[in-house]
Amino acid sequence: MTAAPESVRLFQTHEMESLRRDRRLDPQVFRKLRNDLLKKFESDEAVSMKYPVAEGIELHSLNLYQRMDSEIDGATKLLFETESGMLIESVILRIATGRTTLCVSSQIGCAAACDFCATGKMGIAKNLATEEILDQVVQAGQILRGEDRRLSNIVFMGMGEPLHNEVNVTEAIELLTAPDHFARSPSTVLVSTVGVPAGMLRLAKRFPNLNLALSLHSADQTTREKIIPLGKKASLTQLHDTIDEIQSIQDREFMIEYLMLRDVNDSTEDANRLIDWIGDLRVHVNLIPYNTIEASPHLHASPRPVIESFADILKASGLKTTVRYSLGNDIEAACGQLIRQENRQRAMQARRAESDSDSHVGFLDVRQVVDGLESQKNK
Repeated sequence: MTAAPESVRLFQTHEMESLRRDRRLDPQVFRKLRNDLLKKFESDEAVSMKYPVAEGIELHSLNLYQRMDSEIDGATKLLFETESGMLIESVILRIATGRTTLCVSSQIGCAAACDFCATGKMGIAKNLATEEILDQVVQAGQILRGEDRRLSNIVFMGMGEPLHNEVNVTEAIELLTAPDHFARSPSTVLVSTVGVPAGMLRLAKRFPNLNLALSLHSADQTTREKIIPLGKKASLTQLHDTIDEIQSIQDREFMIEYLMLRDVNDSTEDANRLIDWIGDLRVHVNLIPYNTIEASPHLHASPRPVIESFADILKASGLKTTVRYSLGNDIEAACGQLIRQENRQRAMQARRAESDSDSHVGFLDVRQVVDGLESQKNK
């Protein structure tokens, strides 16, 4: 019989079971440990004191590199360092109503390369492991517990396109909703995508109560392709049909995200085009003010009166519409701003270190990632 390793990771189920058997522990020990850490978000110190066996368990896969708190609203940006030495960002949003939302990352960089998004300008894309996705939740939950707050919602709207890391994101959602792990309702989790139809359908079928969102940003195919290069892979017609099919599976509204860009997608004609595209779909439209990034000086935010007028046109047609308020702008934690310039240098160093390696895990050029995904789709 193979002895259990001296140290195991929290989300390694088989290794945890081997450790339990090796130390002849009651099965309830690990159940209670997970309950206190993943559901109650107790501190590492409290967990270690109650469960001495925790000394043989690596409770975290990420190192908290830096914390930045907004001075103007309830946002906190958390910078985490992965084992590979790269940085990712998560954002805690403390809403005025008392609810809290955590925006988690699913990748380092992003292959979607949207023109308005700082993460897409990094030029690298690397999938986060399931445990790295989940540890963002654990550490943010511990911070909120220290403030006597509860984590209300988790949204996959941080760095990366979640459906380019579909396997690990799906596993993360399974554990987030599993009774013996986080035990969260799927209705408190939202996955936002720029449009990967097959992946959207798989998620809807696997999690009928999961919230899904499409970053649409334009109902004109040409305009959408300019600001979302990945829009060339799935037409607006295909995306509409996909949402229609999803709504035959899920009995819930679908979220449409629409970034308001001055003189790009904010005209009356754009609003009417959006209404026509939505048609009979049951959706809730979120209008998002644009947060400027240095890498796209040609893009500008729509003036507030223009956004309000756009919203009024949608509402008059009967569409549920919300104008989202941006949080964390002063710490570059607002929508579209997540990036760490250090990652460029770290990625270059990683490439050099792996140049003679046969490892399949590396940092890829954006076009290589997109081409690779397309090749897989065509097989």
